[in-house]
Amino acid sequence: MTITLWTTRFAAFAAISIAAGAAQAHDANPLAEKVRAANSRFENVATATAEGYAPIPCASGITGGAMGIHYVNGAYLKDDAVDVAKPEAVMYEPTADGSLKLIAVEYITSKGPASLEGQLFNFNSAPNRYGLGPFYELHVWAWKQNPTGAFADMNPNVSCDAMKGM
Repeated sequence: MTITLWTTRFAAFAAISIAAGAAQAHDANPLAEKVRAANSRFENVATATAEGYAPIPCASGITGGAMGIHYVNGAYLKDDAVDVAKPEAVMYEPTADGSLKLIAVEYITSKGPASLEGQLFNFNSAPNRYGLGPFYELHVWAWKQNPTGAFADMNPNVSCDAMKGM
């Protein structure tokens, strides 16, 4: 009798847990899901370069974490348009084996205040560490979870350390 009661309770708990997990996955960040759907082609770095993106050095945070290596599309930077399928930068984390892993994208415009799918961009005034005029930017950590938020600049789980031997 005790085993049957325990089994019934466990089955009910498991069903609730599965339903909660499914709801949580469904309630995941809808913008990150759209970004993944529109930009997964960039998992292959050759696709980024074929589409006019060029690398700039790996960007580490002053207090830790990093943004990774940005592959930037100069034409998209100049047009000031915000299009989920045409990010101004595609971000990769260098790995120990020398490959690059897609982790995020960044949208950049000088026109603002800017937003994408209701998510407001961050404003960067000038002068800034990038040597650019004032601009608005939005990182979307669509491939690598960021404990500080899906739209934070730096990700404490990203490192440029693999670049040291290259």
